[in-house]
Amino acid sequence: MSLETLWLALLGLLLAGYFVLGGYDYGVQMLSPFLGGPPAGPTGARDPAGRNAALDAIAPFFLGNEVWLVAFAGVMFGAFPHLEGSLLTGLYPLIVAILAGLVLGNAAVQLRGRSRGPRAARIWNALVVLGGALPAVCWGIVVGLLLHGVPRRADGSFHIGPGEVFAPFALTCGSATALLFAGHGAAFVALRSGPGLAAGARRAGAALLAAAGAASALALLLSLFGAGASMTRTATSAVLFALVAAALAAGRWFLTRGRDALAFTATCAATALPVPLIGAGQYPYLLTATSGAGLTVDEAVADGATLRLLLGFGVLVVPVILGYQAWSWWAFRGRTGLRHPDYF
Repeated sequence: MSLETLWLALLGLLLAGYFVLGGYDYGVQMLSPFLGGPPAGPTGARDPAGRNAALDAIAPFFLGNEVWLVAFAGVMFGAFPHLEGSLLTGLYPLIVAILAGLVLGNAAVQLRGRSRGPRAARIWNALVVLGGALPAVCWGIVVGLLLHGVPRRADGSFHIGPGEVFAPFALTCGSATALLFAGHGAAFVALRSGPGLAAGARRAGAALLAAAGAASALALLLSLFGAGASMTRTATSAVLFALVAAALAAGRWFLTRGRDALAFTATCAATALPVPLIGAGQYPYLLTATSGAGLTVDEAVADGATLRLLLGFGVLVVPVILGYQAWSWWAFRGRTGLRHPDYF
């Protein structure tokens, strides 16, 4: 395996890992207002205990999952500097929206418990939902843009305007990703929470995964009619899309039967597979262009000396990230409310 292929695989691994781990964070945030107990009292407000328990499910891992995004950015900046220069310039508004959602969501989840009065609580709860929905939709739009391709200027930069962002295929991918992350979050809550909350999460997750499958089918239909993905390796892309569909179906099937661990495994696969769909389905291009030539791996990667110098990052840092993640999952194993106290 060449150094270029090794670093490309590492870049994909880190992004896929972030989609899996950050995806259930986003999903739980989006679902938190709807996973409370039954309406109580004359106001019809939901009991916040279930909402707190849903957020408690992600509490031990909440900020640690962002390490994968930081590591992905580090690999892209170091090993693929030409990709970073082309990609971030074109995606600047979406990147800003993702970061804004991360900041808002992280602050709201941790500060909502300190709110004074029902009005302040409603504001913080709305920011919790926004902090999950905004990055989820924007990441889906990014995936849609990368699958479809964007115009390339004469100077080699990729230009992404409102016409590309609000195109039907990009918006469909944004909706599908948000629904998928929400279903993934529901599967995580079902895996981590007590019996009452887990039952509601299973019902919500099954419905959301079915909706994500419908949105994905619409994206496929747009692609078949020439308004969607532009893939260089159609056979590989077809196999990967079939795996996404199978993972969505398996996740829904396991949720309806109370097999929480298997359901979460299936949703993990569904959230990770869009990354190899982009990388393997469009190889040797990292960025495809609707006008002009795309950006290939050879054009985007750093020189061999730089890749060898950076090899220490992969050898030392990535095992540390994996080890920390494994330790945190082991340390905080079990269902919230049974093994651990409330966090938020």
